[in-house]
Parts: sequence; structure tokens; C-alpha cells
Amino acid sequence: MFIIKYKKFFLGLSLAFVIISLGALLKYKLPLGIDFKGGSQMQITFVEERPNASLIQEKLINAGFNDVLVKPTGSKGYILKSRDISETERAKVVSTITNNGKILATEDSFTTIGPSVGAELRKKAVLSIVLVLIAIILFVAYAFRHVSKPVSSWKYGFAVIIALAHDIIIPIGAFAILGHIYGFQLDTLFVVALLTTLALSVTDTIVVFDRIRENLKLMPSNMPFSQIVGESLSQTFVRSIGTSFVVLIMVITLAIVGPSSTKLFATVLAIGMFFGTYSSIFLASPLLVLFEELQNKK
Repeated sequence: MFIIKYKKFFLGLSLAFVIISLGALLKYKLPLGIDFKGGSQMQITFVEERPNASLIQEKLINAGFNDVLVKPTGSKGYILKSRDISETERAKVVSTITNNGKILATEDSFTTIGPSVGAELRKKAVLSIVLVLIAIILFVAYAFRHVSKPVSSWKYGFAVIIALAHDIIIPIGAFAILGHIYGFQLDTLFVVALLTTLALSVTDTIVVFDRIRENLKLMPSNMPFSQIVGESLSQTFVRSIGTSFVVLIMVITLAIVGPSSTKLFATVLAIGMFFGTYSSIFLASPLLVLFEELQNKK
């Protein structure tokens, strides 16, 4: 009942996080990687000790490559992401990094993605998120189709929509800040992290809502709806927090000690999971109580 009693505080806290995230998104924008805007990617591995990333970056800037993102990979390699470069420019990049071949290194791969391909990937990424959201909303509407009192089934779906919007906006805003500070660029793994966040969040929310639906039948009909929701949260709280906490520890560990290729994915997923769990308990259920109270005032 503590959560329901102070529902306005928790709803206000969620709103504050959303506003901060939208503000960060408007100010810093999303730094799109070559997956979504096109460009070239090269992977180089040094035979001996790997030079410092800042030194590599400085060399490239002096050579005229101002927009190259240098990202460590493995113990001796770097991934270089830049605008679309020609074969001549590619050779110049390799020559610059290796001091005209004096530093032993191997070029493991070189990939170019055209602007049209990047635009197509952007469309598919947005479409995949929209389709997942629609599928979730339809599922909730179907699962709670027989619930009519005291809150109609469509309001359960509406609460889920708000919670999922909360779960998407906050990681996106956090990524905009991380991109501004650390130079991260958005790639397809970011979309995977968002979709995974939605799946985990809606699972937690459905567990709580399903318990509310069961308690509406089991508990006395004259019991206040807010009390039923509070009891339902109490019955599912430990399960939701415990499950999410275990997974969150694994994801945070991956973000800290995992390979550089998955650090960003794990970081975004950890942020999404944390706020997804928060929304399931502290946002979606209090919203149902708020809807019921607004309905009774009419």
C-alpha cells in the first residue's frame, strides 16, 4: 500500500525522468552510427602493443580525418568508424595509423554502408519498435477483455502504453547523454536493447495486472480498488524485484567487464531494465488507481 499511498510522488518521479530524457534528446540528438547514416568501418589489429586511442585519434585528425570514431576491440585492436571513404583514403588511414608501415598491424576488415542502406535500416528499426508496441497493446487488450469493473480493460492497455513509452524514452535520453559525453554512436544493437527492454518490462507489468485481475474476483466486492491493487503489488513485489535484480547484475557485469563490442548494448539494456522494472511497479499499477479515482469524480 506504500506505493499506492504515495502514487503521486512516484508518478511525478517518472514524469521528471521522462522530461529530463526528452530534454537531453532535444539538446544532444541521437548520434547515429554508420549502420543508420552510412559510412565506412575498418578493424585493425596491432601485432605488438596497441597505441593509445587518443594518439590514434590525433594522428587521424592531423591527416585530415576529423570525424573518425576510434573504438578499442579485443586486447590489441581498434574499430574505426567514419564517413564513406574511398580506397585511396582507406590506404592513407592505414598508413597514418602505422606510421607508413613502421608499426606492425593487420587490417582485419573494411566495410562500407551506403546512405540509402542506412536510411532503410533506420526505417526498419523504427518499424520494428512500432510493430512490437502494437503487438503488446493488442495482447493486453485481449488478455484483459473480460475486465470491466472498476476499471475497464482499455485502461489497462492505456496504462501499458504509458509505461512502455516511459521505458523507451528514458534509455534513448540516456543514450543521447552518453553519446555526447563519450562519443558513442547508435547501432543496431541499440535497437535490440530497446526491444529486449520492452519485452522484459511488459512481462513484469502483465504479472502485476494479472494478479490484480485475480484479486478482483477473490477479494470482497466492497474492498476499495486501491487496496486491491496494493495487495496485488505486495504479492508480486518480491518476485518482480528479485527476478529483475538477478538479470540486472548479469547485464551490469557484462557492461563493466564484457567485450567492448557489447558494452554499449549492455549499458543501454541495464538502464532500460532498471526503469522497466520501476514502471511495472511504481508507474503502471498506480496509473490504474489514478484512472479509477478520476472515473469516480465524474
